[in-house]
Amino acid sequence: MKSIKTEKKAAFPHFKSDKKRTKAGDIPLLICVFLMSCFGCLCIYSASSYAAEVQFGDSLHFVKKQIIGIVLGAAAMVGMGFLPYKKLIKLKIPAVIIAAVLLALVFVPGIGITNYGATRWIGFGSFTIQPSEIAKYAYALFSAAYFSKNYEKVKTVKGVLPVLGVGILFCLLIIIEPNMSITMCVGLLMLGIIFLSGTNLKTFLIILIPFVIAIPVLIILEPYRLQRLSAFIDPWASPKGDGYQLIQSLYALGNGGLFGTGLFNSTQKYRFLPFAESDFILAIMGEELGFIGLVLFFLCCGFIVWRGFKIAKNCNNRFGYLLAAGFTMVYGIQVVINALVVTGAIPPTGLPLPLISSGNTSLIITMASMGVLYNISRSQEQD
Repeated sequence: MKSIKTEKKAAFPHFKSDKKRTKAGDIPLLICVFLMSCFGCLCIYSASSYAAEVQFGDSLHFVKKQIIGIVLGAAAMVGMGFLPYKKLIKLKIPAVIIAAVLLALVFVPGIGITNYGATRWIGFGSFTIQPSEIAKYAYALFSAAYFSKNYEKVKTVKGVLPVLGVGILFCLLIIIEPNMSITMCVGLLMLGIIFLSGTNLKTFLIILIPFVIAIPVLIILEPYRLQRLSAFIDPWASPKGDGYQLIQSLYALGNGGLFGTGLFNSTQKYRFLPFAESDFILAIMGEELGFIGLVLFFLCCGFIVWRGFKIAKNCNNRFGYLLAAGFTMVYGIQVVINALVVTGAIPPTGLPLPLISSGNTSLIITMASMGVLYNISRSQEQD
């Protein structure tokens, strides 16, 4: 019988495993994730204190909720850090079913919550969840589990159909919320995992071409997406309409200059920039911390991505390798798309900045996923 190490080398010849491993696991990753979540809380206070005081009579309204999320997220991160990650493979089907049911519940009257024309949340009293945040990680788990057991099938379209089917199902349920940004995240995640599974170029291109064609089709089908595309091309054509948010975001970034106006000194947070504490918090960070501050921030994001892929590279079994790579891609893809939206590089679309934006579902799930990465790094010596 081939050893796991030999098996992985045969399946992924382009990866070389580092010899140095430690039972302590990747502690720097956990420290960075926790510090980033605390920094996010500080940014949320700066971005939301004025609006929260006006709207709720409490300048700490969003901060209090975020602190609860950090506590729960830290507990989830620690818990997942010590739960043997290989047990997660048994949850591949339940995870898909739960995620699909939650996504479907969004459309049930009385349960789904609609804000600004989009129904993306479900609520039970004061408790709300954004199912699409859960679906991304459920999909990464399912794909990793499937490919780890069916690695010999990855070179054919038929062999990857289950992964494609679940990905397309999730994308359809998310796009009709509507939520174009997370649909893009799931789609890019699907392509990334299929590529890393070891498929051949022909199969990958057969999958990639319809994906590329689908993007303009989805934009054309919805008038509001065409309006956002128009606002992206020339936001000043409608400075008080569809182009307003992007213009205010660019004002914030421009006002920050090289070194920023200083923490808590943003002017755009005074209700000029919509969603300053959530989807567009990066613009407030740019205004207050400047270009240098954003470079340092993205270096921290890059550190998390680097550690995640390093953990994947050093893992000696397919499931751990693909799971670590998948969870890392979810984080990395979302950071990149949020940055591109805020800077006007792609059309505006709602997407939180992981670990930073206000919103407990994203925060807790992201921190839990980082706990899984840490668990994989701890287990590598025994693999």
